[in-house]
Amino acid sequence: MEFCQPVFSTLSEFMQYIASITEDGDGRVPPLSELSQMLGISVATLREQLEVARMMGIVEVKPKAGIHKLTYSFKPAVITSLTYALASESAPFEQYANLRKHIEASYFIEATQALTSEDKRELEAVVLRAEEKLRRRPVVIPTSEHRDFHMMIYRRLDNPFASGLLDAYWDLYKASGFEVYPDLEYVNRIWQYHRKTVELIKERHYDLAHQALLEHIELIALREKRVPRQSFE
Repeated sequence: MEFCQPVFSTLSEFMQYIASITEDGDGRVPPLSELSQMLGISVATLREQLEVARMMGIVEVKPKAGIHKLTYSFKPAVITSLTYALASESAPFEQYANLRKHIEASYFIEATQALTSEDKRELEAVVLRAEEKLRRRPVVIPTSEHRDFHMMIYRRLDNPFASGLLDAYWDLYKASGFEVYPDLEYVNRIWQYHRKTVELIKERHYDLAHQALLEHIELIALREKRVPRQSFE
């Protein structure tokens, strides 16, 4: 098998093979012993290349089922790189949070205009669940709803790179300790913005909803600067 495309030159032999598998098949990858003969490299080398591909979310390996190609997702590679950057203090979380802010702001109107009526109902249901939790005594902080709210807005965005960066943000947000909310007034303000944003999206006032989102993100950004980053273990 030959791989003539110039873009393949930086990929390992294993990843070149995975990239060549068409989407209309079952995604099954031959055993490493068979691939070794096909690609002309050792099984030991293929195992190393397989592990890299697995960590990047390109393939999955299951007992008895073997190796299968996965639908492409940018998130696994982002998470691996970001976790290292934060653990090694190569870059602060605030820089990535700022990138996420600009991604959400840039794609917001495109993303919300693509939402279906059912999507909007689900978005409102997330807000209702969060508001119900905040009325409980003792209060339950709606952390999962916060993530669901933001990711649901961009669910119809046909861009795996933007989606992967946004999804990875919430994993890092939790790992960095930002899901701890000592200030209940702050949490209530956040969900007031969420409620306002949903109502404006339902009414198709996308520009006003966009402005509400930006005000909300600025509120989060101010808090992120005050919360110390926790170490990764």
